[in-house]
Amino acid sequence: MKLTAKIRRLAQTLPTPFLIMDLKVVEKKYRALAEAFPNSQIFYAIKANAHPRIITLLNRLGCCFDAASRNEIEKLLSLGVAPEKISFGNTIKRDSDIRAAFELGVRYFVADATLEVEKIAECAPKSKVFIRLEMDSGDSDWPLSHKFGTSKEDAVKLLKLAKKLGLTPFGLSFHVGSQCYNPKRWPVALEKCHFVFTELAQKGIELSMINLGGGFPIQHLKSIPSLSEISDEVNHFLGKYFETKPAVFLEPGRYMVGDAGIMVGSVITKREGSGENWLFIDAGVFHGLMETIENFRYEVKTDLDQSEHLAEFHLAGPTCDSIDVIYDTILLPLPLSQHDKLYFLNTGAYTVEYNTNFNGFPPPKIYFLDELD
Repeated sequence: MKLTAKIRRLAQTLPTPFLIMDLKVVEKKYRALAEAFPNSQIFYAIKANAHPRIITLLNRLGCCFDAASRNEIEKLLSLGVAPEKISFGNTIKRDSDIRAAFELGVRYFVADATLEVEKIAECAPKSKVFIRLEMDSGDSDWPLSHKFGTSKEDAVKLLKLAKKLGLTPFGLSFHVGSQCYNPKRWPVALEKCHFVFTELAQKGIELSMINLGGGFPIQHLKSIPSLSEISDEVNHFLGKYFETKPAVFLEPGRYMVGDAGIMVGSVITKREGSGENWLFIDAGVFHGLMETIENFRYEVKTDLDQSEHLAEFHLAGPTCDSIDVIYDTILLPLPLSQHDKLYFLNTGAYTVEYNTNFNGFPPPKIYFLDELD
């Protein structure tokens, strides 16, 4: 999403911090993904940004949805999403939530452990289960290894168990890491999938689906591979490894909404001296910018001329917590002062969903461009 004169103008009148979103960008990203992966099913991971207007738009376009909790499932249903379009995609689920989801009509469940398969069999009998594979996600900004996924050998065991317990062994899922810069990571995962498919086929269990997860990058400070580079790799290796192409699911989150939003904050105060400059703004890691604590870097703009009088700043949020530091070092115009605006580009994902009311500071409000004059 481009920083336009209109957005700069709105920033002078709307109370900060806020996130401004453009639904036209969301629709464009959905259509691009559907074109790059024809005949696939797209399950938007609503944890990235679960605003009702985004969900309603994507539902109208034919999108499916990935939910991580019972509350997310109930939200989707309340907005008119059919239960057969929902996947309970979290590997960590209470048995009561599995049962509730099943009673509401959800039939896709993921697991990566024996106990989870057993819970699904008990609480959601005959459902379709897919197993999440572990992945080395060192080529991404936000690794998702260690906490999630299991080995390909254990995936075989878990799907055999699923079959034994009366579930439908449906397929496999993986995640190469959020904001992945290496298109070759998807073929590595597909090779693991091929191993599991082959092992189970020899035992009379035919899998039918591969969930490619997310990881499709959006533009921040580093150069990124194009969507076509990733889809070319995926489609080539699907043809190489699978004589009969399995159904393909996608679970984009950041890709779908990330570059449809801009976070705007205002300078509260600054401190200079002793060789250090500190700039404090009304958005911080507890109020929309949580991902920066893992060295996630957004492009930051101001209304001042950024070609001259630049200085190194520690950029921090407003709370009384020392962890509330957005960037340890960032170059910004030295004249920045009280009420000046900072624009964090492409921040439509994983910002407002991380909001808290810590220290009594309210979370950023979300606006949509088509609602504002």
